[in-house]
Amino acid sequence: MIRVGVGTPRQTQIPPLELPRYGAERLSGIRCIATHLKPEPPNEAALTAMAMQRLDALVVLNITGTGFTRRGGGATGYVKEAYLAHLTPQESQALLAVGSSGVPSPRWSLSSPLSLDELTQQDFLDLVENLEAEFQREFVAQQVDIDHDRVLIVGVMTDEKSHLEFHDTLAELARLVDTAGGDVLQTVQQKRSRIHPQTVVGEGKVQEVALTAQTLGATLVVFDRDLSPAQVRNLEAQIGVRVVDRTEVILDIFAQRAQSRAGKLQVELAQLEYMLPRLTGRGQAMSRLGGGIGTRGPGETKLETERRAIQRRISRLQQEVNQLQAHRSRLRQRRQHREVPSVALVGYTNAGKSTLLNALTNAEVYTADQLFATLDPTTRRLVIPHAETGETQEILVTDTVGFIHELPAPLMDAFRATLEEVTEADALLHLVDLSHPAWLSHIRSVREILAQMPVTPGPALVAFNKIDRVSSETLALAREEFPLAVFISASQRLGLETLRHRLTQLIQYAVDSR
Repeated sequence: MIRVGVGTPRQTQIPPLELPRYGAERLSGIRCIATHLKPEPPNEAALTAMAMQRLDALVVLNITGTGFTRRGGGATGYVKEAYLAHLTPQESQALLAVGSSGVPSPRWSLSSPLSLDELTQQDFLDLVENLEAEFQREFVAQQVDIDHDRVLIVGVMTDEKSHLEFHDTLAELARLVDTAGGDVLQTVQQKRSRIHPQTVVGEGKVQEVALTAQTLGATLVVFDRDLSPAQVRNLEAQIGVRVVDRTEVILDIFAQRAQSRAGKLQVELAQLEYMLPRLTGRGQAMSRLGGGIGTRGPGETKLETERRAIQRRISRLQQEVNQLQAHRSRLRQRRQHREVPSVALVGYTNAGKSTLLNALTNAEVYTADQLFATLDPTTRRLVIPHAETGETQEILVTDTVGFIHELPAPLMDAFRATLEEVTEADALLHLVDLSHPAWLSHIRSVREILAQMPVTPGPALVAFNKIDRVSSETLALAREEFPLAVFISASQRLGLETLRHRLTQLIQYAVDSR
């Protein structure tokens, strides 16, 4: 098939999703012949277009003597010289060389000026077969685990965030991707005064992301903010690989981590609520919803069938979550009837809440140095002996799901039964990972989420964890900012006696304040 375009190689490039073969280990199977009226080699824009489309080859013919006959008999001219360009494997010309911007730039081979005779003697089939064999070998060598997505992260810095907050957000997103099972290849950044409504980043940056994804062999692009359904469709059409946002990564982690029936119900509900407005455009079979010629028929029927099925499933899940909420409410009333005070462990994800619960109550809750290592709430009994009277104080301690900056709204709604353990507790123990560079930001994020609760939580005690990993300067700053806080190391069992004593005081204050 021959496709004719008028314009530069970049202006007339084929959309990525229309390319017959696409991937880091293959070329596209398309060769481009471009004509040029100036006696010069192809510029970088044309070579970049070749790389983005992974063309088999780009041939530029410089035409000279072009004109028209007096009787309008057509153009006259001849090929003065030609140039042949193609991509090269990494070992040949450092495919992943890093430019001044920190972005890997593909390398290509560009011939010296060729005559038309020299060009016609080129065996293109042999050239392409040899190139693809090299690309395939390199691609296989890079595939350590084919089950892992090869991820390119895209971050956009606006005036709303400081430089430090922006980089903390990207670092956290990289950890989320790693927790979800992806391999982060690289991060692409852009600073903008406002988000582009169609593609989040500017047109040039979209081209850069597409080129970087092709160069690195990325299978997934993750943005550091929520994307609208239209933005996802626009980005996937231009980049050529799957595009997701931060919320979708978190939902995927929750889907992997949920163990109990309640947790699985809540995760599925959150995923379906997130998916429903994004059905249109997800796949060729569901891309025909709309009005006008070519938009009616079986495609719309299938999409609407899927939409109705998801809505019915959401309704059933909502009913089950409501039943779960009622069941937990009865359990809480039973505990309150026994007049056993309760403390909810809250904090940013990976602050060490499960480790602290294990240390205080000898529970066997799963712990790991990961974000959202545990999702399901766990309640254990803690018996604290009174040092002076010898009497004991019994407290129920509940480990809750970890919070995160800008917790996705679907998760807030779906996990309301879990989060009610926070609002119904007599007091809160706010655990903070003092070894994290953004510990102050984490405190603010947790407090913002608590402020959104429908019921005002009880009094809170701040406990700084992992003090064995921090400098004396950080410790002094935290003591100055939070003089009433407790400083512990749950893993090393440091400061736990002080914490138990302060918990007894906190519960007494909460009970007296009822």
